[in-house]
Amino acid sequence: MLCEKIICAGFGGQGVMSLGQLLAYGAMLQGKHVTWLPSYGPEMRGGTAYCCVVVSDKPIGSPMITDNATCCIVMNLPSLNKFESAVIPGGLLLVNSSLIEQKSYRDDIQPYYLPVVEEAIACGNVKIANIVMLGAYLEATGLVQPDSVIKAFLKVFGAKAGRMTSLNSDALKRGMALIHAASPVCAAA
Repeated sequence: MLCEKIICAGFGGQGVMSLGQLLAYGAMLQGKHVTWLPSYGPEMRGGTAYCCVVVSDKPIGSPMITDNATCCIVMNLPSLNKFESAVIPGGLLLVNSSLIEQKSYRDDIQPYYLPVVEEAIACGNVKIANIVMLGAYLEATGLVQPDSVIKAFLKVFGAKAGRMTSLNSDALKRGMALIHAASPVCAAA
């Protein structure tokens, strides 16, 4: 039975909410049951922000993810420090290595250190680092097809999504390529 539990976390303004929404809508377009639960810190932009996304073949009992995440996507150091322990053994940890130099302390998960900001800049817009990270997640898990995420852009971003389709498609592809360039790195004991 499929039941993926993903935490997406970073500073407000890094696009972690839209990353989670795109993942949820993409999975929904593929007929999966989904939940998306946002959580904001005291400030919207610049404060702590994270969301929980659950994707399942069966109805979902709770949108909360506490200590049983199958994957954690972290865009900043405070998020790594807060959520790394929530990943189940064997789970994934996707780290924005552009902003986080610290490595995982755990040796029972699969961490990937991905320079998503540099890839976003190479695409022409630093603001799409979250989309690069989403592409990396899609490639690492195969949970949602990239075409479904492209369709989900219209739902999440509305009319402006059409103007950004090419840029976002490129960002997804760059993120997918990052997974192949990086291999999971085990933490030092």
